[in-house]
Amino acid sequence: MSSKNKFGFDPVDPPASSKPRERSVGPMGAAVRDAAENLQETTEAKVEQRRQNASDAKAYREAQEAGRLLSAVPLAEVLTSDLPRDRLDLEGVAASVEMEELKASIKERGQKEPVELYRDAAGNLQLKKGWRRYTALSQLFAETGHAAFATVIARIDVGHGDRLTRYIDMVEENVVREDLSFAEMAQVAILAARDAETDELDPDAMVPRLYASLHKVKRSYIRSFVFLLCALEDDLKWPKAVPRNLGVDVARALKSLDSAAALRARLRVCDNADEQNALLAKFLEAKPKTLATSQPVERKEKREFHVGDMKVTARKGECRIVADDDFAGLPKAQLERAVEAFRRALREQDPRVSSL
Repeated sequence: MSSKNKFGFDPVDPPASSKPRERSVGPMGAAVRDAAENLQETTEAKVEQRRQNASDAKAYREAQEAGRLLSAVPLAEVLTSDLPRDRLDLEGVAASVEMEELKASIKERGQKEPVELYRDAAGNLQLKKGWRRYTALSQLFAETGHAAFATVIARIDVGHGDRLTRYIDMVEENVVREDLSFAEMAQVAILAARDAETDELDPDAMVPRLYASLHKVKRSYIRSFVFLLCALEDDLKWPKAVPRNLGVDVARALKSLDSAAALRARLRVCDNADEQNALLAKFLEAKPKTLATSQPVERKEKREFHVGDMKVTARKGECRIVADDDFAGLPKAQLERAVEAFRRALREQDPRVSSL
């Protein structure tokens, strides 16, 4: 059979020296390929950008919920009417040399530390921490009218913390800086106990809840001032000026009396803090019984007092001691020796006390 095809000629073999045909990309093909590559890169970049945006948005929401974001809030939108301040003499602090120094610092360098705000039940922004900074900015704006002092840098608490937590937050900064007197800390405990939205009615029991971070000795000093302020009330006109030791000693002396009326009457006519403190010192020098009422005192069904950081409640047939110490963790023998010493001390003072 012939190898020729139907057209009558043999297949043509390519010359041995011929080269394969080059199939290079033309200008149009190159443009299409570049466009495709660029589109893929752009798509990948957009996908990565979306991932980053989602991550940033999540971090932003978490920071907002945690109250870590700072905002510039107009002073006119900030109220100070919800929480009572932790300072007794607000007018004195506002007009003090320290306030002028703070204003000078803000005027020169700006507000460096934010205040803390929260929203009350009506949705208004209320001041929680930073009263001095807020007051300094308010005074600067009133004095200069400059827009730089019309806003306050604030951290806004968007959570729904309970009332007691807000009291703790308010005093925390000043307590750490040791910027509050014992009288001021006691006043906060009294006001917090009187607050209808807290669950504690006893100002003495409020102290360890508000000042849990303080040493128990300091808490005992605050308790003494709580008793002092409750006993003397508004007749103690300058409580912040009362030195720690004087206040603690006067409180201890008052606990042995059945009435503080005589001391209150004398304090009522004092004209200044020095005269007040001198009178308190004289009260300590006199025997407490000279200030007691002359009427016979009826026997109390219950007596409560403090020894250091221990609260003692005495009733007929019962003597209860409450303190921060872990009595259950003490050895039994140590407790027995303490109770025996307690019984022995009582019997030495009054033989009528029965043996345990």
